Amino acid sequence: EYGGRFMNRSTSIFTLKSISLRSIHASIARYQKVSSVMTKNVELVNPETSIKDAAIKMRDIDTGFLPIGQNDKIVGTVTDRDIVIRSVAKGTDPTKGKVSEAMTPDVAYCFEDQDIEEVKKMMGEKQIRRLPVMSRQKRLVGVLSLGDLAQKSDVDQVTSKISKDTGKSSQTSGPKHP
Repeated sequence: EYGGRFMNRSTSIFTLKSISLRSIHASIARYQKVSSVMTKNVELVNPETSIKDAAIKMRDIDTGFLPIGQNDKIVGTVTDRDIVIRSVAKGTDPTKGKVSEAMTPDVAYCFEDQDIEEVKKMMGEKQIRRLPVMSRQKRLVGVLSLGDLAQKSDVDQVTSKISKDTGKSSQTSGPKHP
């Protein structure tokens, strides 16, 4: 008997599963670090790299974003969109134009040990889709993209699927997930 009502064994197990999933979700969301979801293999290019070579590198590694490094520092970033808007649209010869002419020099970044929620908020406020990830020693260790966040840190979707698989009544005991 619980709270003046009789609960059968399956109801109490289900209730414990629901509580466990909610607490797991809350813990993961609260303590998940950038390093657990970032892309770790990052390619850098030099500011003097040609637009053509940067575009080829983007194609070869299947990315639309490259950090620009010089003298052991990140001095900018360049995206496929930057190349189109700041170089191609101006008629720049891609074999002669340099990445430094198309790059964004103001680099926002995060640290590998920062909480995901904090970084998500910053990305939203600054409208950033991709973010270099640095160690506390200011070494580039990865890149965090909206895709990384959507694929690797969305525990809501996993929790929702588990709840749907275990029974429809789970939606009455907590927040509804799409």
